[in-house]
Amino acid sequence: MGYPRKLTRRFRAFDNFAISFTIINIISGIFSSFGFGMNAGGPLVLIFGWIGVSVMVLFVGAAMGEIASAYPTSGALYFSAGKLAKRHQGAWSWYTGWLNFVGQVGGTAATNFAAATFIQAFLAMQWPDYQPTPQETVGITAAILLLQALANAYTVQLVAVVNRISVWWLLIGMVVIVGALTVIPAGHQSPSFALHFVNNTGFTHAVYGGMLGLLVTSWTFTGFDGSFHMSEETVKATVNAPRGIMRAIGYSALTGLILMLALVYAIRDYGHAASADAPPVQILVDALGQGTAKFLLLIVIGAMLFCGLANMTSNTRQIFAFSRDGAMPGSRWWHSVSARTRTPVKAVWLAAACPLVLVLPGWWSHTAFTAVVSVNVVGLFLAYAVPIFLRLRLDDFQAGPWNLGRYGKPVAAIAVVWILVSNVLFMLPQASPITPASFNYAPLALAVVLIIATVWWFATARRRFQGPVSYGRPDEVAAMDLI
Repeated sequence: MGYPRKLTRRFRAFDNFAISFTIINIISGIFSSFGFGMNAGGPLVLIFGWIGVSVMVLFVGAAMGEIASAYPTSGALYFSAGKLAKRHQGAWSWYTGWLNFVGQVGGTAATNFAAATFIQAFLAMQWPDYQPTPQETVGITAAILLLQALANAYTVQLVAVVNRISVWWLLIGMVVIVGALTVIPAGHQSPSFALHFVNNTGFTHAVYGGMLGLLVTSWTFTGFDGSFHMSEETVKATVNAPRGIMRAIGYSALTGLILMLALVYAIRDYGHAASADAPPVQILVDALGQGTAKFLLLIVIGAMLFCGLANMTSNTRQIFAFSRDGAMPGSRWWHSVSARTRTPVKAVWLAAACPLVLVLPGWWSHTAFTAVVSVNVVGLFLAYAVPIFLRLRLDDFQAGPWNLGRYGKPVAAIAVVWILVSNVLFMLPQASPITPASFNYAPLALAVVLIIATVWWFATARRRFQGPVSYGRPDEVAAMDLI
């Protein structure tokens, strides 16, 4: 790929799969967004929407996996966009990189803010006199980011071990939660409950309300580009990175459906749970009692913390690669690698500081925080769409060992169409009446990112950034390895 090797290859196939599986994180994603789905479509959309969206995401993952096999670098999306573009390689690479960066920062911020919120919910259950405040939520989030940064800065072996643990935490945790919801309650909803439709969005059009419910699954299935970003640290990356993407999506789809069914059929009082501050927690309390609910809530919190850690790991590698090509302010800092740990330590601290900046508005206004992090999914999926779209335009795409053969273009076309449809949903109003508190700020947040990137591009970047940089011939690059 034209780069000297600075990162050591210590991620095995399972480790590569684990990073994306942990970021997707069915427990974190479902528990964070389940309440929204209860009011936007109800069980019908929660269950069948999960199945339909999972299939669409598999198309996206397959199209991305084919590109990952051809261009296995930490730069991932922005690198492949620059290589696949017929013209204006620098511009395609620039916008893809910044969308990916902002999306990942938003993901780390949103996941850890959610973890802080659930930690406070646990504290309130344990000590009823405890009253959570926005300031305490921000403070807990900052502490989480600090601990995750320390873990990421230590060694890549530690990150790999933690990600392996996180996979088993998710799988065993899912079994425990599902088992408890299946065995303990005295009764469950009838099978026909899966067809129950609810529209509490405030919009009169039921189809629109149901379409909004698809966002529950779309929000969960983000971050599987993590396997792509870890390519330079993965053995046999041309095969293991795309396999990691596909396995993470496939296993998450299956286990997530099981968890979704368990939660849906354990609902006792639908209206009471749907209107609660944390609907899935209320479902646990109603079905299992407060003692068991508190224990299961610890599993959920652990899953969210693992998710945030993996998010930061992926974000760090994107920062490292983007800086290596001179696309970020202070690039020479962010792509340096510690001689002791062989990790991009300075990039780790930047990947921790940026989410903290996004979280700070939550000190004064939860709406302001939501406005900033709403760009997470939109930014990430647009970054996914660009290289897939560019690959779709090529008739001479040089596929890697893992490829889709003659199905490559049809799969890429379906992936791009789905990304566009889902992104439109993410930017439409999600509650009525539309007020400053309920307004969907995703379009504004995305517009701000694109305006800044465009002004920056035309002001200075287009003269100094031409896309991925080559450091020389293969023999010259090999001589630079690990220097």
